[in-house]
Amino acid sequence: MSEGLVSAASALIGDPALFGRVAEDGTVYVWTRHGEKPVGSYPGKSKEEALAYFVRKFEQLASEIALTAARVRSGAMVPSDADQSVARLREQVATINAVGDLAALAMAVEQIPPLIDEQRAAYAAKKAQAAQERAALRESTREAKEKLVAEAEEVAAKDNWKLSGDRLKELLDQWKALPRIEKAADEELWKRFSAARNGFDRRRRTHFAKLSSANDAVAQAKEAIVVEAEKLATSREWVNTAKRYAALMQEWKNAGRGSKKSDDALWARFRAAQEQFFSAKKADLEKRDSSNANNLAAKEALLLEFEALLPINNFAEGRKKFRDLLQKWERIGNVPRDKRDALDLRLGAVEQEFRALEDAEKRKSDPSAKARANDVVRQLNEAIASYESAAAKAEAAGDTKKAQAARESAQARRIWLEEAERSLATFS
Repeated sequence: MSEGLVSAASALIGDPALFGRVAEDGTVYVWTRHGEKPVGSYPGKSKEEALAYFVRKFEQLASEIALTAARVRSGAMVPSDADQSVARLREQVATINAVGDLAALAMAVEQIPPLIDEQRAAYAAKKAQAAQERAALRESTREAKEKLVAEAEEVAAKDNWKLSGDRLKELLDQWKALPRIEKAADEELWKRFSAARNGFDRRRRTHFAKLSSANDAVAQAKEAIVVEAEKLATSREWVNTAKRYAALMQEWKNAGRGSKKSDDALWARFRAAQEQFFSAKKADLEKRDSSNANNLAAKEALLLEFEALLPINNFAEGRKKFRDLLQKWERIGNVPRDKRDALDLRLGAVEQEFRALEDAEKRKSDPSAKARANDVVRQLNEAIASYESAAAKAEAAGDTKKAQAARESAQARRIWLEEAERSLATFS
């Protein structure tokens, strides 16, 4: 149906006089099966412009009908909305003041209701499916909340305060992320969940209240951690010692809290030992970086040779030199970290030039690309011949305006043809 409207619109563009005329007094008429019908006038404009104005109104409505049909066919419109659109389009077709095949336009509108009927069953099925999905979602949510509650009750009964507390927080976040279900069921499950969390919090507070009396034991454990940290402060086994410090840090956290005065004093000693070790480690790394200065100078000198290869005049010779230099580059050791990106960027710029030329060489020998270029040249030649023929026919018919337009179109394509032929000439 929409294809028919497009064809009708194309016919109007070619010869609007098939469907209407403009009288000497400027009144525009459209021809219908019942005879001529005045549709209006366009004061101050030529007959051609007045007729074209009412043709455009026809084309606009035809496009709207085609678009509505397409949307109905694709399922983008709800059937009830589509029914309203059809009613509105019928009224527009019946009252439109335009020049075109109004009978075909009315027929096009009447081709839409069968499409709507085809979509009604699918739409109803979608609604039913959506209802099923909502029910399934409610059921899956209820099951998920029941699992959360069961796990919360299990976790809350354990004495692993840190892990259990963290897990209960995670379970609470998961609960909040779930949608609500029926009010009564939701409230009952929440009561159980909340009771588990509150019970855990009470037991944890009781535990740490008792733990406060064990500050001496905590201090002894942390003292042992600090003593080991101070022994490690002079170690030069950077990797293993750094891992051990991380483990000692975790042991410190696991030891629990002692009195504030004792904790602060022990922590100051721990941090001092740790900083002594990591300061020495940093100094050693800086020393290594300084030893890379020679490598940096060598790579910077080699970069000048890389960059001297540009511009590339002889691709084969330049590529061989580039590869030889690249081997030398790989043999040079590390350079300071803060210089690596800049060196890689400069080398990458030279490498990109060679890659671009290599891609161009591959493209020139690509038979499919050459075939596409040949096809473009052929199509442009055919288009030029077609427009020249149209110009000749129009001139023979006395339509100089149409003939001139066809010649301009042909001339534009001659310019495109020159460019396409130059592109084709680059292929080997």
